[in-house]
Amino acid sequence: MPQSELVLREDANGVAYLTLNRPEAYNALSIACMNVLTQQLRAVAEDKSIKVVVLKGSGKGFCAGHDLKEMKANGSEAFYQQTFATCANLMQAVQSIPQPVIAQVHGIATAAGCQLVASCDLAYAADNARFATPGVNIGLFCSTPMVALTRAVHRKHAMEMLLTGDMVQAEQAQEMGLINAALPETELVDKVVQVAETIASKSSYTLKVGKEAFYKQAEMTQAEAYEYCSWVMTENMLAHDAQEGVDAFLNKRTPCWQGR
Repeated sequence: MPQSELVLREDANGVAYLTLNRPEAYNALSIACMNVLTQQLRAVAEDKSIKVVVLKGSGKGFCAGHDLKEMKANGSEAFYQQTFATCANLMQAVQSIPQPVIAQVHGIATAAGCQLVASCDLAYAADNARFATPGVNIGLFCSTPMVALTRAVHRKHAMEMLLTGDMVQAEQAQEMGLINAALPETELVDKVVQVAETIASKSSYTLKVGKEAFYKQAEMTQAEAYEYCSWVMTENMLAHDAQEGVDAFLNKRTPCWQGR
């Protein structure tokens, strides 16, 4: 498959829909696939017409994780290092672009696929979807997926997934906080579109400010977080879109965002 077809993009109503397109391999994350997805995310980051990204998979599942066949065929230390460094760049790109990223999950999301879900800002799944970090079953602890997982769910839930390798049903994933909601498969797409377009109706500047601050403050002490977020809100309040939003609210009219 040409690299340009590894990740498909379709835009609608301010939302970029990115689809992992390796259905024959459950959308396994080969190095080429990860590079293309990272490139797509960076392109979206520069596209002022896009306010939200939806990430989904083609075929029977969302993503089965790293491409073990590729790793087996290129079994050198240098290749393994390249694989995990490429993956780290991808996961950080998901959270560093200004637009919120929503995972739309069906089928399975395992290992690095589960990591990808945990890295997204929001996640919605079909109620028959399943999640796992099953590396321990093949002698390869899911150490890099652990980074995203421990930042998305309670540590004991994360450790249970990592130590057992067992599949987690969508309802349980919702209870753990790995996903926002588990929905009947027939309702999943409509729900994701509704959430994405609701977010896309907001100021792109405000979304950018909020997403960046969310991840920065989460790594700070409470006192540091309040100091930082107080500064963020002051800067935000001085921005055009905040002034416009407040005026629109007070005068009971629809705001006209300019993204600044």
